[in-house]
Formats: sequence, C-alpha cells, structure tokens
Amino acid sequence: MATERIGIAFTGGGMSPTEVVDCVRLAEELGYESAWVAEGHGGDQFSILTACALRTDRILLGTSISSVFVRSAPTIAMAAACVDSYSNGRFILGLGSSHKVQVEPEHGLEFSGAIPRVRDTVNIVRNLLRDGAISDYAGEAINIRSFDLHFPTLRPELPIFLAAVFPKMLEIAAEISDGILLTWCTPEHARTAAQHAAAGAQRSGRAPADIELATLLSASASNDDGAGMRRTAAAYAGRFPRYRRLMAEAGFADAVQRVRQAWQAGNIAEAERLVPDALIRSMSLPADAGERRERLAQFREAGITLPIIAPRLGGPDAYSVAQQIIRANAPR
Repeated sequence: MATERIGIAFTGGGMSPTEVVDCVRLAEELGYESAWVAEGHGGDQFSILTACALRTDRILLGTSISSVFVRSAPTIAMAAACVDSYSNGRFILGLGSSHKVQVEPEHGLEFSGAIPRVRDTVNIVRNLLRDGAISDYAGEAINIRSFDLHFPTLRPELPIFLAAVFPKMLEIAAEISDGILLTWCTPEHARTAAQHAAAGAQRSGRAPADIELATLLSASASNDDGAGMRRTAAAYAGRFPRYRRLMAEAGFADAVQRVRQAWQAGNIAEAERLVPDALIRSMSLPADAGERRERLAQFREAGITLPIIAPRLGGPDAYSVAQQIIRANAPR
C-alpha cells in the first residue's frame, strides 16, 4: 500500500479527454491520492472529471483551477455539486482568478477586482451547496437576486482550494478556503507560502495544519530532452506577469526578461532556448528517481503537504509520455 501523498494534474498538452480519463484510471491503480484537471485549454474540466468519476472508485478529483471570471458562481456551484455526486463525494473544487491576459482576449470578459470576486464566489458556492438556494446576495463584486439549484446536493460542504502566489492572496486563501494551490514553486517559495498561510489561518481562528498546502510540480519523461518543460516555462514567462514575477524573485530576473522580449516579438523558439536550465531545475522535478525523491522531500520539509505531479506534454506522443511520467512518479 502506498503511503506517500501524491497527486497528478493534467493541463491538456495534446491528450484527448478520453486519454486523460485513462491516465486518471492508471493513477488510481498506482496509488495516487488525487487527480486534477485544469481549465484554460484541453477540454472542459467538469466534463472530463465527470467521466473520471464514473470510471474510478477511490481517487479524489479536483479542478486546478476553475476561473471565477469565465464561469458564474452559480454555474460553478452546480458543476461542483454534479461531479461530487457522480464521484460519491470525491470532488475538490479548486478556484482562482486566472489571468487578465487570458480572461479578456480569450473570453472577451472584463478582468477586474480579482480578490473580491474570489471571495464572493466562495461565499456563493458554499451557500448554494448548503442551502440549495440563495437570494439577495450583495457582495463586493457579485450581486445575485435569487438562484435555486433545483436538485439535492450530495454534500452540503465540500473542500474548496484557492490558487495563490503572493502574500496577500496566500493569507486570504488560508482565511477562507480549505487548501492552497501553488505552481512554479521552489522550496524557498513554498516555505514563504507556508508562513503566510499560517498567518491567514490564525486570523480566521484555525490552526495552520488545517490548511492543505499543495503545489503543482512540473515533470517530464526520463528520456525527454527538456523541450516540454522549456516550452511551458517560456509560455508562462512570456505571457503571465504573475509567474514572471515569481520566476524573477527566484533569482532569474534578467533571464526571464530576455524570454519575455523574445516571446513578445513572436520568436517562440528563441524564447524557449533562452529559458535557463537552472530555472527548470529549481521549479520542477528531476527525471532521476533518486534525485526526484530528494526533491520531493525538500518540498515537504518546506511545508508542502500535497505535491501534485504535473506532466509537461505536447505532440503526438503526449498520451504515452503521460503514462510514463505517471508510472515513474507513482507513490511509494
């Protein structure tokens, strides 16, 4: 019986929805605790998780994350309640603000007031799951006159995790949610995040140990030349100010600026080439099994309670590579 707590996360990367479901089934067989599906691209996360729920028995299923801007709070509550029902109570709702550079150009929606919208969404979802209906909700970002689920929920409460990167949101997440989802994380950042999470938990009268601190950890296949990791790192550095800042604060400010400039100029290949090997090493898991165990131990010592393996995929062999990564990183 596996004793390590490890999750697995999928962000599209060229796999079909059916292949993602097959990978989640494999992860369950190998003892992974949870499986997470992202929203940005690669298929509808709630549809995929419903299929996973119907084809698995034990593994927990979560969103990593569902954006509070591209879905309304009531539709998030309905989707969460449905997956929770199909999975017989195995669902975890991961929420976050996403990014202005995604919400506006990709969805044609306004991105403003991210923190108030996250707070209101958490409140509305919890009220709907508990009471089945909500009326005259006047929040800072969302106002709802009335909404009724019109169906019974399996659980009146289910775990809600929030994506967070920097101190303010880390502390808010620890105040109002059950867990925090990090990504592009170093052990040093994990240690800082744990401190802020503890402060937020204490403000809400909870013990720091009551807050799950999870992080997605990029992983590639043992025979990979680093292309998948480099491609993903370049995209995050080139597109997202939040993660560009995180990478800069980890000691890669000059390199990340060069990556950004190449990306913005449309020279994607050059942007990928400019990603430092040291950045990839600091924010991902090594392919060697022994080194990987040591790295996971470092994250756990820094305060990460749930490491989540995030395969970096692409190309026609994405499915077979994903299976290889799942097997190589299976809990012990």
